[in-house]
Amino acid sequence: MALKPTGIVRQLGWRGFFRLLTHLPSFARLFSRLIQDPRVSASPKLIVAGILAYVILPTDLLPDFLIGVGQMDDLAVILGGLKLFLRLCPPEIVQEHLKAISAGRER
Repeated sequence: MALKPTGIVRQLGWRGFFRLLTHLPSFARLFSRLIQDPRVSASPKLIVAGILAYVILPTDLLPDFLIGVGQMDDLAVILGGLKLFLRLCPPEIVQEHLKAISAGRER
């Protein structure tokens, strides 16, 4: 299943798509806070390390010279890995960080 930008816009609508874009900084803060939190075990943090290794290392599932298709596997690994990271983090800790971010509190 290929991830197409037009499919995302069609599914979310333009308003939902732009709302998603505006929340990207909050997602980045959430992931950063969860990675730094000592209450989150090492196994979810290893998922993030694996994502970074996959993106940085030259070996790919699909070569990047295939324009469009080569980048889709990277995107799929990043999105799937981050979703798995959130699922493996304790829900109460994720909620605590979400509330802190929405309240504008920084560490």
